[in-house]
Amino acid sequence: MDLYFLGTGAGMPSKQRNVTSIALNLLDERGTYWLFDCGEGTQQQILNSPVKLGRTEMLFITHLHGDHLYGLPGLLTSRSYLGGDTPLMLYGPRGLKSFVETALSVSGAHLTYTLQIVEIEEEGLIFEDESFQVETARLEHRIECFGFRIVEKDQPGKLMQEKLTELGIPAGPLYGKLKQGQSVQLEDGRTLHGIDFLGAPIPGRIVVILGDTRYCSGAQHLARGADVLVHEATFAMDKQELAYSFDHATSIDAARTAQEAGANALIMTHISSRYQGDAVMELLLEAQKIHSNSYIAKDFWSFEVPRKG
Repeated sequence: MDLYFLGTGAGMPSKQRNVTSIALNLLDERGTYWLFDCGEGTQQQILNSPVKLGRTEMLFITHLHGDHLYGLPGLLTSRSYLGGDTPLMLYGPRGLKSFVETALSVSGAHLTYTLQIVEIEEEGLIFEDESFQVETARLEHRIECFGFRIVEKDQPGKLMQEKLTELGIPAGPLYGKLKQGQSVQLEDGRTLHGIDFLGAPIPGRIVVILGDTRYCSGAQHLARGADVLVHEATFAMDKQELAYSFDHATSIDAARTAQEAGANALIMTHISSRYQGDAVMELLLEAQKIHSNSYIAKDFWSFEVPRKG
């Protein structure tokens, strides 16, 4: 599992940073990618990345500002051209369905796959299956905006093969059943219970990706205990009043949120174009004074999400 940053700029693209889009690489976990936001030019960024649009399973839109949304119609259409024929789930605020349907209808676009659009009405759990769940909460921005908490469920512990060998149980199909926690009966009448041959469960990882926001309780709620928190840091601290007036966060706001929520790593993105070249280090140094394990994302940069312990 890793995060791949397709666009890390704020408001409008610059020569160094395209507007917002992030891919969560889940190829090892489920053979797919999840995308978060789709600013203008996202599909072009994907062409220069390892991300495979045809293998994208879900797309989450934090809010309907153009720098997070305007790349969506082209990306949805291109997915058809690139052989994407599996269903795609699209989550986002109210108004997303109207935007997508209007853009596709007016342009005469035809999708070769099933697109299901879910407009988020309430905070809380919006997706769950046997391996992942996604929770959302409202943030504080000029329009309705959400953050997403992606939780990987705990995995069974490793099979204690040495213990089975000591009991004279040879490797084979029984190992697979025990690994799944099942009980099996041997030919000699003994019954083995999978739970007795499994190590401690492997804790799942937690990734939190926020949309644009001021420092707020919704962000803290989602970020609690996260392995990785992705938080906007549009401005440095000396632009605190400007950030507040436009409902954005500073690097200090991002670091405070990570520190108070007990998040392990903080990755800052949505960087104002005023911070070019080495100037971006101002944001990083400010954040690291509060939360030492902080990073500044850049386009085409990836971050592997570590397991606990």
